[in-house]
Amino acid sequence: MSIDAYRWLMAAPQEPLVKREFLATAGPGEVVVQVSGCGVCHTDLGYYYDGVRTNQPLPLALGHEISGYVVETGAGAESWKGKAVIVPAVLPCGECDLCQRGLTTICRAQKMPGNDIQGGFASHIVVPARGLCLVDEQRLAKAGLKLWQVSVVADALTTPYQAVRRAGVTPGSLAVVIGAGGVGGYCVQVANAFGAKVVAIDVDDRKLEAIGKYGAAKTVNSRGLEAKQVKQAVQAFAKEQGLRATEWFIFECSGTSAGQQTAWNLLVHGATLSVVGFTMDKVEVRLSNLMAFDARAIGNWGCPPEQYPAALDLVLDGKVQVAPFVEAHPLSEINSIFAAVHRHEIRARVVLQPR
Repeated sequence: MSIDAYRWLMAAPQEPLVKREFLATAGPGEVVVQVSGCGVCHTDLGYYYDGVRTNQPLPLALGHEISGYVVETGAGAESWKGKAVIVPAVLPCGECDLCQRGLTTICRAQKMPGNDIQGGFASHIVVPARGLCLVDEQRLAKAGLKLWQVSVVADALTTPYQAVRRAGVTPGSLAVVIGAGGVGGYCVQVANAFGAKVVAIDVDDRKLEAIGKYGAAKTVNSRGLEAKQVKQAVQAFAKEQGLRATEWFIFECSGTSAGQQTAWNLLVHGATLSVVGFTMDKVEVRLSNLMAFDARAIGNWGCPPEQYPAALDLVLDGKVQVAPFVEAHPLSEINSIFAAVHRHEIRARVVLQPR
């Protein structure tokens, strides 16, 4: 059965997105999800404003932070009918050698909505059923949340969740997060939930004030500070709290060259540097610092679907808050919303809702 649907297509960078109707049909192993909400991510703006190329040729509907209800299923996916779900931002094939060896984040046949396939800025989206994250609506209601609000779990939360988990953050450790908005704000909350003392670094006092209420034990505004001064501030906090001067966990979430340089300058002996944010800009670093500090640097691409339930549990158990950091807008206003987010006029993570 096909469903009458529509999506907002990008035909070319910086040209107005255009609404187009289509028939949403689930093939074998696929489902049609009626979108409850789709978050606007920095990556979407990169495709639209900065010339970052999508894997699928344009025209393409962007959007990869999606939650909704399964309204139609293809053969083999019938059990998903009627379920509330979060669609992982990166869907591995589950069958290749990489997937079989547990390396799903580098699956070469992976599908990312809004990049490899049509995305979630639409009334409906067709996606593989494999890897969908089931949302317990009773727990969701008990947590005082709506399904659209947890759309951001699909990337803004699960990407830093995977980074924190992979880095090996432990109770009593020191975590430093560069970039306190969006992904970085959730990274602060996740690291705190893992038991770390978290220092949040940003150039925006409003972001720092907000995250200071939700997991950051120390905030540092790095605007106008030299690299040495930023490191000294973190060192002073570590000493004050009785934390180790070594083995810091550093998470670069700003997606800026300045943030990446700050992260690199914070390396200490045994440090783990996790790159979570993305930028097309280049930075100049001395790689020998990794050798000298016996440190490590890790890239992070998405999150394996099997980790989504545990990340969602943090939200449903109240250990990570999403409601204070998201706000809904009509999908019909996507062009003006993109412009407003690009101009930094909207502080919260925008979730677009079809209406």
